[in-house]
This record gives sequence, structure tokens and C-alpha cells, in this order.
Amino acid sequence: MRKPTIRRTCAALAAATSLALAATACGGTTKNDVGKDGGAAASSAGKADPNAPTKKGLTVGFLPKQVNNPYFTSADNGGRKALEELGEKYKEVGPSSATDTSGQVSYVNTLTQQQVDAMAVSAQDPGALCTALKQAMKNGIKVVTYDSDTKPDCRNAFVSQASAEDLGRTEVQLLAEQIGYKGEIAILSAAQTATNQNTWIDYMKQELTDPKYKDVKLVKIAYGNDDAQASFQQTQGLLQQYPDLKGIISPTTVGIKAAAQYLSGSKYKGKVRLTGLGTPNDMRKYVKNGTVEAFELWDPAKLGELAAYTAVALSSGQITGKEGETFKAGAMGSYTIGEDGLINLGKPTVFDAKNIDQFDF
Repeated sequence: MRKPTIRRTCAALAAATSLALAATACGGTTKNDVGKDGGAAASSAGKADPNAPTKKGLTVGFLPKQVNNPYFTSADNGGRKALEELGEKYKEVGPSSATDTSGQVSYVNTLTQQQVDAMAVSAQDPGALCTALKQAMKNGIKVVTYDSDTKPDCRNAFVSQASAEDLGRTEVQLLAEQIGYKGEIAILSAAQTATNQNTWIDYMKQELTDPKYKDVKLVKIAYGNDDAQASFQQTQGLLQQYPDLKGIISPTTVGIKAAAQYLSGSKYKGKVRLTGLGTPNDMRKYVKNGTVEAFELWDPAKLGELAAYTAVALSSGQITGKEGETFKAGAMGSYTIGEDGLINLGKPTVFDAKNIDQFDF
């Protein structure tokens, strides 16, 4: 239940402390800090009523990492679409720089002062927003993170793009189909210490143990350090070292673009298959000139749409963010909340010549 008086008092407090919060944000935290702190989702308290009616006229504020970024524009427009269909109000605020963490803190405080019903936040830093987000929740505002999470106790739920397992396994599946389940393959990753890349690669290796890949051999994992030139050179090196190479998986947007650039200007174009994680705007010309058949990523519009449905379900009391709760997200279907308030969007979206022009990010 909303308590306007308390909320106004807390909003004033948030405004008064914004400078201190900004100073905290400048210090930043790391992902390791998040792991150590752990903690259950902030929404663990309370009881959900899945049959509660959906409230109308709610205001949900979207706070991306960066406004006017095509990726987040697409995501937030997905949120707008869902909210308008539900009869809710949409607004977007955010910094113009994707590294302006203190700016994000200020915008959280702004949304709190404006007494929105919920906010959807893509955190630039997993820990720096926590004080401001907790203040928002104390004011009765529901907090959903999307695309990039904060600490679990600093929000009610996190809408994740896709599971690490799905990302790893489906990249192998995509490439195997393209090479007819036969031949040598390589992986062009980012940094050797990149946790997310290594997790995906572990799942790729697990997928390759399936008997259907008995004629597929992973010969090398190369690292381009998410540097375009280094990734370009690593691609060249792989093809020189393994002249029978049939395919490359690059689970990094920088790597796959650089590899496509090399392949498109070489004798390997159309012969060595390339897939991985990329954006349609980066990869469009390589799909259209025949260098790349298909690659994948999540659909940011669907990500924003699911964040909006989650925010409304939380604000309506249909869910609290506890593991096992379910809710409906319009035509997207039903979703179940996992551990620590995690909600997975689903399997990645595959982009190819048939659908790539439908996306702009």
C-alpha cells in the first residue's frame, strides 16, 4: 500500500543525500564485491497474490545505462509498448554517458522524488546504485533491474537477457548446423580472464560432448581481448594455423565483427563459417554479403517489454520477487522467478538474412 506522506519525506531525504551518494558512486565496486555480499532479493518479504487485478495508471520509469544508445532505445521502447498496452505511464531518464555512474545515482533519486510506482534500471555498476535503490524501495517503489544487475538486495527482481547455459550451447548448435556437424572449429573469445566468456565456453565444451558432435573438433580457443585489431589478427592466425578450419564461434560483439571483417576480405569468405554474439547493426553487411549466415543475441525490445511487465506485476502485488512465483507477460507468456529474483528472458534471438532488417541496434 502506498503511503504518500512517508514517501514524500523519504524523497526529500534522498534529494538531500544525493551528493553523498554521488561520491559513493565515484568509488565504484566490482562484480566480485557483489558475489561476496550475496544476499537474497530485497523482495523476499511480503506475500504475492497472483490473482490480484493489474493496477492501471502506474508510472514506470526506465533508467538505462545510457540514453540515445540504439540498444537501450530499442529496449526501452519495448518497455513503453508493454506499458501503453497495459494502460500505464512510461518515462525514461538517464545519463548520456555509459560510464556516468554518479549520474545514474542522481537519476534514481530523481525518480524517487517524482514518486514513480516502479523503476527499471540497467546498472552501470553493480554496487554503486544500491543506497539510492534501497531508498527508493523504502518509499514503496518497486525496482527491477534489466540487462545489467545490481546486488540482489538492492532490487526486487532482475530480468536477464538469457541464461549462460543457453548462450553457450546455442552458439555451438548454430555453428554445427552451418558446417554439417563435421570439421574443425575454433573459438575467438575476449580476454582470457573474462568470467562471462569463460562460463559460456564451458557450456560450449559440455555441448560438444553430445554424440551428435562426434565429428566436430574444437582445435583452439584464441583471445582477442575485445580489441578489434587484435581480434582481426587472431582470426588471421587461426586460419593460417588450421587450414582445414570449418568454423569460428566468437561470443563477443567486438570479436565477431572483427572476424567477419577479416573473412569478408579473404579467400575464406563463405567457406569458413562464423557465428557468435553480435549486434544486427554491426553484422548486417556481413550477413548481406554472404560472409555470415546466422548469429545470435537477445532481442532488447523483448527484454524491455519483460522488464515492464515485471514492474507492473510487482506494483500490482501479483509477485514479490520470491523464487517460484509466476506471472504473465502478455503475449510473451508466463515467467517463473528463479533464485535471487532472477527472471530469464529465454533463449537468444537468431539473426539471419530473413530478419536482420527488422532490428536496429
